[in-house]
Amino acid sequence: MIRCIVVDDEQLVRELLEDNIRQIPFLQLVSTCKNAMEAAAVLQEEEVDLIFLDIQMPRLSGLEFLRTLNNPPLVILVTAYEKYALEGYDLRVADYLLKPFSFERFLRACNRAQELLRLKAAPPGELKDFFVHVEYTQVKIVADDVEYVEGLKDYIKIHLNSQPRPVLTRMTMKAIEEKLPPPAFIRTHKSFLVAVAKITAVKRELVCIGNKEIPVGDAYKENVTRMLNT
Repeated sequence: MIRCIVVDDEQLVRELLEDNIRQIPFLQLVSTCKNAMEAAAVLQEEEVDLIFLDIQMPRLSGLEFLRTLNNPPLVILVTAYEKYALEGYDLRVADYLLKPFSFERFLRACNRAQELLRLKAAPPGELKDFFVHVEYTQVKIVADDVEYVEGLKDYIKIHLNSQPRPVLTRMTMKAIEEKLPPPAFIRTHKSFLVAVAKITAVKRELVCIGNKEIPVGDAYKENVTRMLNT
């Protein structure tokens, strides 16, 4: 059961969210708040997994409130303005609902939040070392040594922490993904597979491993968001 609260200064929106929450079996409504200060008080007293958070509220906006939380629950932003979606992405929100939203769109956001929470609770899978063919030799790859993998048509480059030159081998991205699966590794781009533990920073269109910058494609931004939330 996902314990959630609603934070919105509009009564009609609060009532709509409350009604929608009651129709979803895996959600439990803990409290409804008119502003950020009420929500802060609830978070001090209750265990909360998910916040439905309005952005534009008096005194303290939803985004300002979110920045004050050291270890916030998962958040679904509720906003009338699409321009806030990118800023919400930077703050690791699970999703955003653009007012007015349908029940189908609301359910989709809740399903996504449920999956993120499930992944967060799941124990990480054990990575196994493996061999790849390099010219006429079978070379052992230590899975924990891999920083990222770069796809080059029929070949891949395996970039390792222990050596400056990558290992070049004939293999598809799909095949290497089977050896380096999530959640330890994520696809950030059609040509890049990255070790989550090696990521040192995340920018809007990039993830960084030290001073190495790896692109994040539009189709893979959700993978990065899921990684940030887990």
